[in-house]
Amino acid sequence: MLIKLKAKLPLAKLKQYPSINAIVILIAMIMLWRGVWGLLDIYLFPGVPTFSYLFSISLGILILYLDDFNLSDLKKITTSAKNSKSQDEE
Repeated sequence: MLIKLKAKLPLAKLKQYPSINAIVILIAMIMLWRGVWGLLDIYLFPGVPTFSYLFSISLGILILYLDDFNLSDLKKITTSAKNSKSQDEE
């Protein structure tokens, strides 16, 4: 079902225009973030917003610490994506 929908939508044509494609991706990411934020507001300690915020921050820091995450990981991902895109264009 999603494959048929994806085939009908002209989103693939947007890749020809990197600026417009970046704006579409940015809007999608904001919408995703808004949805997650709303669910956390409703279900994660809804009566105590300060504790909910502190818990969210602590949990995020803990996940990043346990995953040994650093910004160089993002650079590797973006570099590999750029390399694979340039190979596809050749």
